[in-house]
Amino acid sequence: MKSKIFLYLFIFAALIALYQFVSTNNMQKAFYSDAESLKTELSDLKDSLQQAQLKILDVQYFSLENNDDALAYYDHLKLKDPARYIEDKLLETNENKGDNPLIPYEGMESDFKINKIKIINHRWLLADFSDGKYWGDLIIKYELKDDLGVDFTLMDHLLYTRSN
Repeated sequence: MKSKIFLYLFIFAALIALYQFVSTNNMQKAFYSDAESLKTELSDLKDSLQQAQLKILDVQYFSLENNDDALAYYDHLKLKDPARYIEDKLLETNENKGDNPLIPYEGMESDFKINKIKIINHRWLLADFSDGKYWGDLIIKYELKDDLGVDFTLMDHLLYTRSN
């Protein structure tokens, strides 16, 4: 009887050990597969980050901030951020009562005002305008003078048609 108890105890201990071995082996395989999937995901994320950075560089190609040759025109003015200065001067034209004088359309819902500005180089900028319902784009030539005055000249414009 004593030997049977030891035999059953031994078989029970062996089954527990076998269960532990199989369970640990399955957990280890799961951890390795998780690690591999995370490595693949990390690689994919690095690739997409690199593509996003290349797109950002593409978008920034036509900008005053990244054009050293265009910025050289303003070195003698000692402006910390010429692009911000020009944007501020253009946005000041919105302060006039009524439509912005650079926009050749009359506002239909309210007054047309300039919203967004993209300074391309030391001579040209793009601007978006809207009255809240209708919108359009402007191409503006500007000249930043030595006395820090800015002259804006409208080169071209368009007003989008509303599609309902």
